[in-house]
Amino acid sequence: MERPQAQIKHIEITNAAGNRVVLSNLGAGIVSIEVPDAAGVRDNIVLTYSKPEDWYIDGPCAGKIPGRYANRIAAGKFSLGGKEYSLAINNGPNHLHGGPGEQCFANRVWDAEPFEGGVRFMLHSPDGDAGYPGALDIQAVYTFDDENVLRLEISAVTDAPTVVNLTNHAYFNLRGEKHFGGDGVRSHMLKLYASRFLPGDSTLIPYGEMAPVAGTPMDFTVAKPIGRDLEADFEPLKFGKGYDHCWCIDGYDGTLRPAAELTCAGRKVELFTNQPGVQVYTGNWLTGCPDAPTGYKYKDYDCVAMECQAFPDSPNKLQFPFRPLLPGETYLNIIEWRFS
Repeated sequence: MERPQAQIKHIEITNAAGNRVVLSNLGAGIVSIEVPDAAGVRDNIVLTYSKPEDWYIDGPCAGKIPGRYANRIAAGKFSLGGKEYSLAINNGPNHLHGGPGEQCFANRVWDAEPFEGGVRFMLHSPDGDAGYPGALDIQAVYTFDDENVLRLEISAVTDAPTVVNLTNHAYFNLRGEKHFGGDGVRSHMLKLYASRFLPGDSTLIPYGEMAPVAGTPMDFTVAKPIGRDLEADFEPLKFGKGYDHCWCIDGYDGTLRPAAELTCAGRKVELFTNQPGVQVYTGNWLTGCPDAPTGYKYKDYDCVAMECQAFPDSPNKLQFPFRPLLPGETYLNIIEWRFS
């Protein structure tokens, strides 16, 4: 496919402290987040590339909004209203992130409307797009305030019943872009507000039950280094080549709740969401993706993604907290990253 270089635009938001977020209309994505460490040294803390077109159909889906359904749908099939729908298979035997290439919302150019302190991105997805039913109109609104809170509200409306799961796929390394490398995110301290996770099969499709994390390498209820159990002799970690699993946020009730805290190198990010799950992915397949602006070549486990979303394969798991989006309703995913 031809890369849409001429259409890609980067938009900056700078707060009163001089901290900066750069966004892109390609995939309504986060290009960089520049915040200070404890000594006041400012640096970008997310995986980023050297050229705008590098984000087009990149393997990691870095910083962008995948869809129509983020994460996996088993065998690319689901039923809705008595009809079975078939989707593209692009991750082993399963459908991932809405499909390959431009089927995925992350690889489309969205309309952009900057405003004071933020940007509104908009995308129309027609009925039948990538095999999904119903026309969908999506808005992704980012704001960045003087307290260093980056807020994303993703909303969508449809003209027919459909399934929707949208998130942001930013990858973090709190050492900062100038210091990528070393042990990657292994020494980052991660805490998850989740006492249960979703075990699954070798293709990372959940079995359907929520399992306690206590006594397993999946336990981040007390902050610990990401690398402590990364290579443990534990079947889910072997299936994912590291962490690539969904944790069930404690007390989920559809309101904004804490999901995760990540700390390293004098920086901290607190993650909040109104979604039931947070998919933690430790960049297990980053090797070979586009280079950083410094020329640094990314390696596996250099960055970690924390994706707030509905549970994987929810359209096929009636026991999960998920329901189709109907006409007259509004889908809403709120994500806040609070930097300190």
